[in-house]
Amino acid sequence: MSNTSFFESVEKNFEKAAQITGHPRGLLDQIRVCNSVYHMKFPVKIDGEFQVIEAWRVQHSHHRLPTKGGIRYDSMVNEDEVMALASLMTYKCAIVDVPFGGAKGGIKINPKQFGVDSLERITRRYAAELSKRNMLGPGLDVPAPDYGTGEREMSWIVDTYMALNPGSVDGYGCVTGKPVTQHGINGRREATGLGVFYGVREACGVAEDMAALGLSAGLAGKKVIVQGLGNVGYYSAKFFQDGGAIIVGIGEYEGAIYNANGLDVDDVFNHRKSTGSILNYPGATNLNVTAEILEQPCDILIPAALENVIHEGNARNIKAKIIGEAANGPVTAEADEILNAMGIMVIPDMYLNAGGVTVSYFEWLKNLSHVRFGRLNKRFEQNSNTRLVETLEELTGKKLNADEIQRIVKGPDEIDLVRSGLEETMINSYHTIRQQLKSNPACNNLRTAAFVVAINKIASDYLAMGIFP
Repeated sequence: MSNTSFFESVEKNFEKAAQITGHPRGLLDQIRVCNSVYHMKFPVKIDGEFQVIEAWRVQHSHHRLPTKGGIRYDSMVNEDEVMALASLMTYKCAIVDVPFGGAKGGIKINPKQFGVDSLERITRRYAAELSKRNMLGPGLDVPAPDYGTGEREMSWIVDTYMALNPGSVDGYGCVTGKPVTQHGINGRREATGLGVFYGVREACGVAEDMAALGLSAGLAGKKVIVQGLGNVGYYSAKFFQDGGAIIVGIGEYEGAIYNANGLDVDDVFNHRKSTGSILNYPGATNLNVTAEILEQPCDILIPAALENVIHEGNARNIKAKIIGEAANGPVTAEADEILNAMGIMVIPDMYLNAGGVTVSYFEWLKNLSHVRFGRLNKRFEQNSNTRLVETLEELTGKKLNADEIQRIVKGPDEIDLVRSGLEETMINSYHTIRQQLKSNPACNNLRTAAFVVAINKIASDYLAMGIFP
């Protein structure tokens, strides 16, 4: 396995693309570096004793504000990892045209070793530390869930912020990924997994590219392996299955299962809930070493857990034709070169898992506008569609049944608009990257093309400021 760190991998990929863009070195360095790195240690009383908690918040780029990025709770969190994730957030936002700079946060704990009360104390103290240093707020820095966190932690953060900033009209926009009942948005929970599905589906829909891989166009019948059955992995697998693909393998930290004839995602999920493990699922072969699932036969491999799981030590064993990076940084820079030489299509994380930040952007807009999506237009569209149906019935003399009328006239709910916006974003962004790949001979894969797209967009912002001649 490579000794290259996660952040070094990101910078290596950046430099590969930076040389293609032709921008001045000073401008490229400004885009590359992390603008602010805040490392904190604070005491929290846990089970009657004080424990010092180590945490970070990194703001990679201030070319647009607020900065945006999740908070992860993990015992292996370190500064290098948080800097790498913050960097990817900047490029990710640029690719999908979300007007944020990139940021990321991390708290060095294993959340499974703490009770709910202790986690709440840690989260609220972290939020207070950020707030008093102007690193939390709807116009400053807007966190979101990441590995080890979710809606509950975001609700604690927004409550802490509102307590410290009474009367803040837009205060609920200080964080996204909140429960819907606390000014969150419908569709945020499954957004990253759904974005992965939209992105891979769009790539598979290009017949020319699929033919080059020896595959037919479309998702139907393609065999998929998903490594990781957390939020992103579960929803990715579920949407792939609903879209006609066959889930043949699933991996988790306790091991993995494989069945060439297919697995039922919800059945596996329920099996794990009842037994505590995905292992020993009826009809599937157990793989006790999680990494083995990455090397099993499939058409599409979705690493949806942590970074650096595909490296120079195992890259040559990958049998998939397409790798969709649902996790952040699952493929090292060295492995990326090996996979590219093998003719494997890698759909990069900085594009593919952007569904979360895209829908977070929609949630932020909802919080600032103080109106639920669909509230202003749903009934108007429904009434307009009803009149259209009535007119067509009069002209044709044919009467539709109640179910047909309901499907046609229904106005959009919030989740309909959110998913429509996400689908539009993922489709347009993929073809922007692909166009860069096809039109620029110096780009030899989708990752380099995605970096070029991101760098060019960020550079245009800096040039518009007049900072660089």
